[in-house]
Amino acid sequence: MSAKIPVSPDTRTDTDVAAEVQRQLTVFARRIRTQSAQLHPQLPFVAYSMLSEIDAVGGCRAVDLAHLYRLDKSTVSRQVGDLERRGLVSRSPDPAGGRGQVLQVTGAGAELLDDAGRRQRAELELRLADWTDDDRQHFARLLRRYNGD
Repeated sequence: MSAKIPVSPDTRTDTDVAAEVQRQLTVFARRIRTQSAQLHPQLPFVAYSMLSEIDAVGGCRAVDLAHLYRLDKSTVSRQVGDLERRGLVSRSPDPAGGRGQVLQVTGAGAELLDDAGRRQRAELELRLADWTDDDRQHFARLLRRYNGD
């Protein structure tokens, strides 16, 4: 574990708070990206994120990923193509019709996610070991709210 950074009293302005949230999210994102690279070094973070989302929602279209991650369709197309070449996702016709295709996680993709997920949860449990149940639940609620807004 790394050294704890002291927290200063909450006497900051809204701008200061926004800057602190931005800084903390940057640190958080950097840690997640680093951990991600260690857990599945063969897969770029963006591709892993997409694979994880496809699994979490039970399948989706590439355009849904582009919207969620605010990425260009061509970027999503390249990442999805890579996932498909690796045998981690497959495509099927969209039941809603049209030319759309639904992406599904394959058995190999589910295995990769299960393995990485177990290791990520173990790391998270270590980081949150000293937190109360209420703190952990509150943190999860705040993350859900932040990501949903």
